[in-house]
Amino acid sequence: MTMGIAEDMERKLAEALSPSRLEVVDRSHLHAGHAAARPEGESHFAVEVVSAAFAGKSALQRQRMVHGVLAAELAGAVHALSLKTLTPEEDQSPS
Repeated sequence: MTMGIAEDMERKLAEALSPSRLEVVDRSHLHAGHAAARPEGESHFAVEVVSAAFAGKSALQRQRMVHGVLAAELAGAVHALSLKTLTPEEDQSPS
């Protein structure tokens, strides 16, 4: 069984950033019919990563870290990626 793009992204981010919280949400259905929307989906994602690896990094540096981890996906099937990158101290979500 082949791994979907979302699952592959989640695995790569988990391995690279050891997040305390990670959400990868496929939002492709919201873009159906738009340019670069794939009929099978998995082209538009929202990702939220909470990781100690972001400590002391600017928002731009954090986004570059995520983009580096997901470079293959961004060069291929992923058309759009919305990011929220936080340290555990910045995370206000309920545990």
